Amino acid sequence: MRSPAELDDVRWSDLTHAYGPAEDVPELIRALYEDGEETADEAVYELYGNIHHQGSIYQASAPAVPFLAHAVLHAPHKREDLLMLLAVLADHNPGFVESPRWPGSHVAAVCAELREVLPELLPCLDDPGRGVRRAALRTVAAVADVLPDALRALAVERVDGLYADDPVPAVRADALIVLNLLGRRLEPLDSPLSEVRLAAARLAAERSGPPYAPELVEVFAEDGAEPDPGDDDYPWSDTTTQDQRLTDLLGREPDVALTVAARWIAAGDVGSRGSWLAGGIAEKWRDREHEVLALSLAALPHQDKPNALLRTIGHWIGHAPEPDADLQDALHRYAGAADEFAEPALLALVNSRDPRALDLVLERPTARLLEAAARHFPEAADRLIPVIRRELAAGATGNDGIALVQALDPLGTTAAVAARPELVDCLKSRRAAIVAARRLGANGVRTPEVVDLLLDATGSGDPSLRGTAAVAHHRLTDDPSVALRVHEELLSSKGQTHWYLSGLEPLGGAAAPLLPLVEPLLEAGYDWTRKAAAEAHHWITGSPDRAVPVLAELAGPSPVGVSALKALVATGRSPKELHPVLRSYVSSPKRLLPDSPFSGNDHPDDELRTLSRMLLLLG
Repeated sequence: MRSPAELDDVRWSDLTHAYGPAEDVPELIRALYEDGEETADEAVYELYGNIHHQGSIYQASAPAVPFLAHAVLHAPHKREDLLMLLAVLADHNPGFVESPRWPGSHVAAVCAELREVLPELLPCLDDPGRGVRRAALRTVAAVADVLPDALRALAVERVDGLYADDPVPAVRADALIVLNLLGRRLEPLDSPLSEVRLAAARLAAERSGPPYAPELVEVFAEDGAEPDPGDDDYPWSDTTTQDQRLTDLLGREPDVALTVAARWIAAGDVGSRGSWLAGGIAEKWRDREHEVLALSLAALPHQDKPNALLRTIGHWIGHAPEPDADLQDALHRYAGAADEFAEPALLALVNSRDPRALDLVLERPTARLLEAAARHFPEAADRLIPVIRRELAAGATGNDGIALVQALDPLGTTAAVAARPELVDCLKSRRAAIVAARRLGANGVRTPEVVDLLLDATGSGDPSLRGTAAVAHHRLTDDPSVALRVHEELLSSKGQTHWYLSGLEPLGGAAAPLLPLVEPLLEAGYDWTRKAAAEAHHWITGSPDRAVPVLAELAGPSPVGVSALKALVATGRSPKELHPVLRSYVSSPKRLLPDSPFSGNDHPDDELRTLSRMLLLLG
């Protein structure tokens, strides 16, 4: 260990951390010893950010370890935080130790320093604070695989004492895990302590992998329903907590996970553990929405604040071909209440296509609800259009303005024509201007005012608006000259080339003068640019010959890969060499793509499967 008096003996300016030279590290370490808790808190926060930045460590990380260890013992108010900082600094994959890159690596240097100070840190295992003991166990665990024999034996002796006698069951469970990491294989499934049984079952499941033995599943279901009441379930050296590990293990076997989730929900869904576990299964595995929604309905009465669960239901209920009537009734009750839970419940009710939702949306309209209602109830256009227009006229901006303009799309041309005054105002005031310009162009209704506004927008400082307005101008005037001029400038710039290319479809063959700019982009380094160039080349030439090889290379389970599959479907070509992977995309029981905030209304994995089927049908 090294005291603050020795900080100046290290040439910190010659070392680096996440933000450059590590000259600030001595000041931060000294701050740990100050009386003001706020100062020490800020120092810990800064140290986490610079010598351990988002999981990365640096030259300055290892030299800081002996000073941090000294602070653990002599700045006791931050003992838990500093022990955990030491643990995460030493985080490594045990397999990396055998790599030729291990010697000389920053993490090897951290582990070497931590090994040196570990004997002096072991007394923290007897600290009166349960959180300190739990953090100290994680510090031992971080270097368990690189301890010399004598130090390993000492660590085993101290940890074994906690396992045998600690008054806190969660600490005993942690000690069991550390003993296993230190080489003592223990799986006491018959322990009188539920926390220890649960930890033992996790260890056994990690070793065996799925399918899990029935006795392990029973332990998960019986002993995992109630979390430890403390707030000190710190992450281990792989940055996951015990609860996260359990969720991950169960997620590998969906039938088991849903069985366990049902038991946890029946036991009261404490901490939303059961409903959270069930929701994760729908995200990881295909065709589980019906089971997850049934469990979500069972969990609703246990929720004091059901916002998150209602959002989960709203997300998945649109994927159910025939939503359960009992679930719709429950959503209707929540949606009719005058509280904070009404809106997520109403959105879920809309997504379930329940006709009762329409009246509630019209009574309490929001942009998001109106957009969803327009998608699911286009037959109610005569009722929805006046409300959408009113909300647009009231000055909706940002995402709300975009959602309201997009709500016009499923309601047909009549809706967009009726809302022309509001769309014109959006374009004039630059509120949701891009989608408004696109919608005005698609309307096909040419007026001098609209044409002049679109022409003016082609001179905007926003390149995306320039391109969209230019294409809309062409659609109304049938004059491609403005669109060609604007896109020649955009495609010659260093902006979001793929975005500009994606708007060229309405020009079709009229964009032929742009081909000298488009064709080199078929070999661009950025995958989205290649995809957009291939798509644009097909639109312009009418021939898929140049586009198909580019799209086939990009096709796959990624956002750009799904977009490439969609473009391939539009070409009418289905390359034979893709068929084996397309079949695997269709048949996989697991989701191959996660959802994201940018996915729109369809789950990208569902799109992947649907598009793959369509391409296989093309033959």
